[in-house]
Formats: sequence, structure tokens, C-alpha cells
Amino acid sequence: MGRGRWAPGIHAVALVLIAVAAAAGVAAGDPDPDELERAFPIVEPDYGHTKLRLSEQGLEAIRRIENPIAVVGVIGPYRSGKSFLLNQLLSLSCDKGFGVGHMRDTKTKGIWIWGTPVEMDVDGSKVSVLYLDTEGFESVGKSNVYDDRIFALATVLSSVLIYNLPETVREADISRLSFAVEIAEEFYGRVKGQDVAFEPAKLLWLIQRDFLQGKSVQQMVNEALQQVPNDNGDKYIDEVNQIRDSLAIMGDNSTAFSLPQPHLQRTKLCEMEDKELEPLYVKRREELKQLVASIVKPKIVQGKTLNGKDFVSFLQQILEALNKGEIPSTGSLVEIFNKAILDRCLKVYREKMDGLGLPVPVDKLQQVHEMANAEARLIFDKQHFGKHHAAQSVLKLEDEIKKVYRNFLLANEYQSSKLCEARFSECEDKMDHLQVLKLPSMAKFNAGFTHCNQSFIRECVGPAKESYDRRMSKMLVKSRALFIKEYNNKLFNWLVTFSLVMVVIGRFVIKFFLLEIVAWVMFIFLETYTRMFWSAESLYYNPAWHIIVSSWETIVYSPVLDLDRWAIPIVIMLAFGIIYWRCFGGRRKRGRGSLLPLYKSSYKNSSRPRSD
Repeated sequence: MGRGRWAPGIHAVALVLIAVAAAAGVAAGDPDPDELERAFPIVEPDYGHTKLRLSEQGLEAIRRIENPIAVVGVIGPYRSGKSFLLNQLLSLSCDKGFGVGHMRDTKTKGIWIWGTPVEMDVDGSKVSVLYLDTEGFESVGKSNVYDDRIFALATVLSSVLIYNLPETVREADISRLSFAVEIAEEFYGRVKGQDVAFEPAKLLWLIQRDFLQGKSVQQMVNEALQQVPNDNGDKYIDEVNQIRDSLAIMGDNSTAFSLPQPHLQRTKLCEMEDKELEPLYVKRREELKQLVASIVKPKIVQGKTLNGKDFVSFLQQILEALNKGEIPSTGSLVEIFNKAILDRCLKVYREKMDGLGLPVPVDKLQQVHEMANAEARLIFDKQHFGKHHAAQSVLKLEDEIKKVYRNFLLANEYQSSKLCEARFSECEDKMDHLQVLKLPSMAKFNAGFTHCNQSFIRECVGPAKESYDRRMSKMLVKSRALFIKEYNNKLFNWLVTFSLVMVVIGRFVIKFFLLEIVAWVMFIFLETYTRMFWSAESLYYNPAWHIIVSSWETIVYSPVLDLDRWAIPIVIMLAFGIIYWRCFGGRRKRGRGSLLPLYKSSYKNSSRPRSD
């Protein structure tokens, strides 16, 4: 009974939980298709109608699209019937489609899209076509810069750009095409598949008028694009004529189409069905749908089609460019797309320069810089965007390359100084070490001097080489002069010391009288022969002294044996050998006579009787 009383409440709670779970599932997953059957803003004006900002609700509707995207955009003057035209192309009524100015209070502000794309088969591929509505030109309370940005944004986003004009083509309509011209003349005739910023939109001149007799709309457009005489050299007319020339060059990238008025009572169009509209209008409208379907292509940026996420990223990039500063929208947008090419050119330049491996000689750095700069400029010339605004990008590229080159110059100078300083310090330490050799050797000094000088010349490169060459030359000359000054004195003292050591060894260690005699002769010669000259230095120019020096050099240093390095180990080994010989070798020879009679005992083994 209690369970029956609580059952309705339990069921109600369960229904609420199920509803909440369902709502959470919808929020977490794909949106309900019915929710997308409406128009969404993707770009909105700021408070002052000078800049644009993104609208997230429209962007979310685009991000879900996985197919390649194509965009059909409609631009034109304020209250020219753009929203109604889009509804007609989408077969939508005014109360379900885009808001129409005379029917709703919420007129189009900024840029809107229809949330559900139209799926089309383009060249065998499935393409999602978005329809885009823009805020009209020349409305009250807006700046010209705002109109330019709306126009520029629609021009770049669209695959097919419908220029909706009432009655005829005016001079202002031609002038407003300056940005579209910049795109068209840059990319018209380029090889298909070339990596360019983006392909231009197909321009469709749509002229709505009450009469269809007389000139065709194509004739009207052609006449509007003819040159205007400018005998007075008016700058404005020159600019417009330049646009005319560019639009005439576009050729296949533009077409004209006429559409009669749907009904005389324009304020009641949204309330009428097709059977109430002018039959000719309905017929031409269907022809217009077929024409749009035949010329629409997927949007291609940097050589690839865009899905929903890519398209939103593309839109963000464009909007950042258009809102950049207060410069005209054309220039800012051209610069932002050239930035990617500039970055690519700078990357190529840096890769070429990085391959050098600093430090390098200045002339080689300059040569590689010129080659890398020429290659970067060649890439820029092939891929840059904007014929009339490219000069600014060229200057920017040159400035950026100059900055990078200056950095390489500084880095090369630093690395050169660092390397040359290290080699100089090594040579300086080497020369200092050669000055204090235990056994002075001119041959060893010359070998070290030559090796040090050659390694410095070979390894010290770059801008610092010249200054370090001067320092190196001074240091080597000074070291050589100091070594030569001390060399003869040290050698003379070593020879005197050597002769005395040999006297001691010959007399007391090995008791070899002949060695002692030779050592005494050498000592007496060194001490007495030098007295025969006015100075000790005079001895050094004597041929006999040269013979002594040559013999000394042969003993002290050779490529096989550096006696200065091995002198101490050799002396120790000889000392151990002599001690061993004296202690153990002498016992076996005990009883023998000495080597010379001078060292024989006069009484040992004598048969003479003692006199005492």
C-alpha cells in the first residue's frame, strides 16, 4: 500500500532524470538537426560599427562539417533584397529563412550563414555548400571602413560571390570591387594546383530590374567596365579605370545574370507563394539556381580544401587581418596572407644560412647570403599575393632578411673571436711552455712554433682572423726572440754542468778513467776557450760551437725521442742500473784488477817482502 502511494513520485523523478540525461547527451554530442535549420551569425559588428568580431554559435554550426566546404555569398547595397534572394535560392519562406528587412525587426548585422549546408556533387565529390548573407552597404551610422571589411571578408570566404545590384551598374559599384580585383588579377590564369594563398571567388553580377528589353545585363556590365576618358589626369578616375582593366582581364571568372522583379508589391513578397509571383521571375530564379550549382567549387586555401574546422581557422585569420589597425582592409588582408609566404621565404633563407656552420670567412658568408636571398626572392615572386600591394611585402621581406643577416654577421663575428681567441691562447701557452724546457732545444722550439702557427692559420677563420693574425705574429716574434736570447746561455750552462757530472761519474761511480779525462777536457775547454773571446756571445758564432749545438740537438730532440720529456725517467733508470751494477755486479768481479793500472793496488798480490 505504501509502495503504491510513492509510485507516481518515483515515476516522475525517473522521467526528470531521463530528460536531463537526454539533454546532456544532446549537449555532449551532435546538435539536433532541427536546431540547425535556421540562420546563425558568424561575424558581428562591434558597438561602433568599425570592427568585426566572431560569433561562436555560428562557428559551432560550421565546425561540425566534415566534407569540403563551398560558400555562396551575397553582397550588395542596403535594402537591395539579399536576404530574400538567399531564401529563394534555398527554397525557404521568410519566416523560416534569413530575416528580411521589411518583415522582421532583427535585420542582418554583420555576416550570417544558413546552419544546414546544401549537399552537392561537385566533380564527383560530396561538397557542403554554405549560403552566406551580409550586411548591406551604405546604411546609416556605419563607416566606410566597416563596409570595406564586410565586403573583403565575403569576397575571401566565398566560392561564388553574387553581387546583387538593383536596376543597373553604378560607378560606386565598380569602385567597390577593388578588393575583388586584387584577388582576381593575381590568381587568374595561374596553373591549377599551384600552392597559392586562396583561389578567387567566381563573381556573379546579378542585376534585378523591372525591364528586360534593350541591352542584356552582360552588355551593361561590359559597358560599365570600359575605360573612362581622363584628359585632366584625375587620380580617382585612374584608379577606377585600373579596376576596369583588371575586371575585363578576369574573363571567365565573372558572369552576368538578370532577374526580373518578383512582384510590384515588394513589401508583401514574403507572404506570397510561387504561384502568386511573376512567372518569368520564377523561371529565371530556377535558372539562377542551376547556374550557381554549375559554377560552385570547394573553397581552396594553400592548395587544399577546407572542412568545417579548417574553415573556422581560415575565418579567424582573415578577421584578425581585417581588424588590424586602421589601414584599408585590402592592404591588411594582402599582408596577412603574404605573411605565410614571407615566413616560408625566411625559413628557406635561414636553412641556407644555417648550413654554413659558423664561423666562416666574411666573403663566404656574403656569397651564401646573396644565394639564399635570391632563392627566397624567387619563391616570393612566384607565390606572393597581391599585385599592387606586393611592394610592401617585398620591402618587409628585405627588412626581415637584413635583420637575419645582421644577426648572422654578429654571430659569425662572435664565433670567430671565440675560436681565434682559443687558438691564440693555446699557442701562447705552447710558447710559454717552450720557453722553460728542461733541456733547451731549438729544433723542438721550431717544431712547436711551426705547428702552432699552422694550426692557427688553418683553424682561425672569420672576421676576427685579421686582428688575431697581427696579435699572433707579434707574440710569435717576441717568443722566438726571447727563446734565442736564452738558448745559448742555457745550453752553455748545461754543457758545463754535464761535463762536471761526467767527471764525478767517471771517477767515483764507474771509475772509468778515460771518461773522466774526456769530461775534464770538455770542462776545461768550455771554461778556458770562451775566455779567448771578448764576450761569451762571440763563441756562439764560432764553427766549433755550431758543431756542438748540432750534436746537442741530435741527442736532445728528434721525432722518435724527445729527451726533454724522457730525461728524468732515463736518469732514474740509469741510476738504478749503476747501483745494481755496483752492488751485485762488483762481487762477481772481486779479485780482478781495475780497468787501468792507476787504480791497481801496488801491494795487492805482490811477492815482495815487507820492509818493516
